[in-house]
Amino acid sequence: MSNDQPPPPGPGGPDDDPFRKRPQNPAGGDGTGQGWGDGGRPGPPPPGSPYGGGAPPPPGSPYGGGGGMPPYDPNAYGGPYGGGPDPLAGMPPLADFGKRLAARIIDTLIVFVPLFLLSLIFGGWGVNADGGDSWDDIANEVNTGRQWVWSAISLVAYIGYDTWMVKKNGQTVGKRLLKLRVAMLNDGSTPDTRSSLIRAAVLWAPALICCFCLWWLVLIVTILTDKPYKQGLHDKAGRTVVVTVPQ
Repeated sequence: MSNDQPPPPGPGGPDDDPFRKRPQNPAGGDGTGQGWGDGGRPGPPPPGSPYGGGAPPPPGSPYGGGGGMPPYDPNAYGGPYGGGPDPLAGMPPLADFGKRLAARIIDTLIVFVPLFLLSLIFGGWGVNADGGDSWDDIANEVNTGRQWVWSAISLVAYIGYDTWMVKKNGQTVGKRLLKLRVAMLNDGSTPDTRSSLIRAAVLWAPALICCFCLWWLVLIVTILTDKPYKQGLHDKAGRTVVVTVPQ
């Protein structure tokens, strides 16, 4: 067993003894373990700490930072159809259901009133002015070629109106009045002709051909229950979403 002893302290005093030297705090400190700032005062945690510090949150993060929510950029978000971040992180607020319903009623009347007036002029619906038709007479009229022609005209009018207006700038008359617009879910752009046509066909064709009341009920339920995008079946078919227009 060796009898060697540790070397005596050097000329610098006890603090120069490597066996007695205290641990040094990074960037200053007083030995309390809070030496991230100057003079022993607690400073910012190191980068990447879960308690803060490091890089600031990205712009528009729901956790703050970045100077608040950035202005709406229609090309700033992706989605389940085009990849990228969650669309809700970059898009304006989704449209309120009440406003969507009011806009749809306005658009329906815009198409219905001219069609109704034309049907009165040309006898499209086959109902006598004196109200003398029985239910059997009306049922028989529905099966006539004239009624099928008017049904086809109505179908073209409603689908054509919705397709053209949405393709043009994402807004029908009703949506423009209520500050809403239809946008592609993957990038917020105005729907193209194909997406607008598919959306309008799914919206109107089942209602006008076979099941008017039932189909509207189905669309209302899907809009109210869909998470997180509030898409009706017509929105899902066209890969669109209805949002508010930034003021």
